Amino acid sequence: QEELMESGGGSAQPGGSLRLSCVTSRSIFNKNCMAWFRQAPGKEREGVATIYTGGGRAAYADFVEDRFTISQDYPANMIYLQMTNLKPDDTAMYFCAADSSRCSLPVNKLTARNFRYFGQGTQVTVSS
Repeated sequence: QEELMESGGGSAQPGGSLRLSCVTSRSIFNKNCMAWFRQAPGKEREGVATIYTGGGRAAYADFVEDRFTISQDYPANMIYLQMTNLKPDDTAMYFCAADSSRCSLPVNKLTARNFRYFGQGTQVTVSS
């Protein structure tokens, strides 16, 4: 069974930072597009950022506003999401995802239907 496993979620104050990690198998990592999604209570899952694992090209949703950075560690089959200047609206379950040839899709328009492989998620809560 193909798996992705997230970690690094938790609580932060507004303006704070968190770093999410996702580890997966080589076969999943080689599907060439990995992404972070998030889902807040009562809302649909939405794309946050994507990274093309073949070359590291990244893309972000508009709401990121240069606050988040997606990166990869190819030998370790891992991706990361460094989040800074967190806002209460960033509170959500964050999911790692993977699939082939999805990094050509605009991040702003991504939905859960666009990716076949998801982790179980890690909760991020931003409050004072």
